Amino acid sequence: MAVKVGDKVKVHYKGTLDNGEVFDSSEGKDPLEFEVGAGQVIKGFEEGLVGMEPGDKKELKIPPEKAYGNRMDKLIQKVPKDMVPENVELKEGAVLTLQAPTGQVIPAKVVSFTDAEVTLDLNHPLAEKTLIFNVELVEVVA
Repeated sequence: MAVKVGDKVKVHYKGTLDNGEVFDSSEGKDPLEFEVGAGQVIKGFEEGLVGMEPGDKKELKIPPEKAYGNRMDKLIQKVPKDMVPENVELKEGAVLTLQAPTGQVIPAKVVSFTDAEVTLDLNHPLAEKTLIFNVELVEVVA
């Protein structure tokens, strides 16, 4: 039974960057379960599974346009330093966790800071990167 849009699937995966660095994996965990086409995972990952059958293994090379997109300068923003909780130690490269009004959690990397403001990069950490996934289709869930 080949995967098609609308199917619920279970997959094992290992995600790496071009340099071989592993950024995510299901190793030692339950397989990832989601509905193909529902936007629960990046577009290139979903598209790469279509047509696979349980037991199939495949390498997916996903360009930024079908992953987390390109970096956007508008997502580098300055905020008043007093908006950062006092118990948070600021240092360049540190990642702060912000919460949007919708409740969505957003990682923000500290680019720089002064006594008055903090410059944050709200781009996804994997923006502008080609992602390589080794996937195994475990099951198409009925």
